[in-house]
Formats: sequence, C-alpha cells, structure tokens
Amino acid sequence: MFKKLECVCIHTKDIEKSVSFYTSMGLTENWKIERNLENGATWTLIGLKFPQKDSSEFVLSNHPENNFLELEILVEDVQQVYAELSINEEIQWIRTPFATESGHVAVMEAPDENVFVLVGK
Repeated sequence: MFKKLECVCIHTKDIEKSVSFYTSMGLTENWKIERNLENGATWTLIGLKFPQKDSSEFVLSNHPENNFLELEILVEDVQQVYAELSINEEIQWIRTPFATESGHVAVMEAPDENVFVLVGK
C-alpha cells in the first residue's frame, strides 16, 4: 500500500529566507505553487530536490494555519487506499480524496495519532 516517502513538508514564516537557506545547503528549487485561501490571502508551496536522484522532496509551506510537519506518502491509487482503509474505524479521515494538479490526495490520522498525507493517482 505505502510505496515511498514522497516528501516532508515543513512550515516557515519567511519562505524566501528558507529557500535561500536550504538551497545553500545543496537543495535545488524544483517547483512552486501559489494557492488562495477562502479569505483571499495567498500561500505558497515550494518543492526542493536533493542532489541524489529519486530522492524524496523537501517542501516548504507558508500556510498561515498549517504550521506543522507533514509527511506525504506515495500510494498507487489514493481512492482505492481510502476505500480499503475506511473499514478501519481507528483511522480518522481529515480530508477524503480530492483532485490536485498531479493526481489525488487524502489526509488520514493513524491510530497512533500521526497524520499522513496520501498522494498518488
């Protein structure tokens, strides 16, 4: 079911300062997405790549409310994994599957209270 650690996303208050710091540590900026909140404010996600090919990504976020660490786990099919895991009453679904630019995402809280962002097709 879980294929690989896709990325670790950390919160930052100053995203440009963080990009500068982490690129000085050998990471390279790979992509950038700006999203709008319901109140009209904009927040940013920036994906950084490690030098090693096929490595997980390091993602920076300046979302004003999501100021916590996120672990994204790659799965083959988010909707299928959601259907299979939904029978487990110990799993709490924070976000049911929804479409993104590159596939689907769902957010679950495991029985040990750790939160995982599932990404895939």
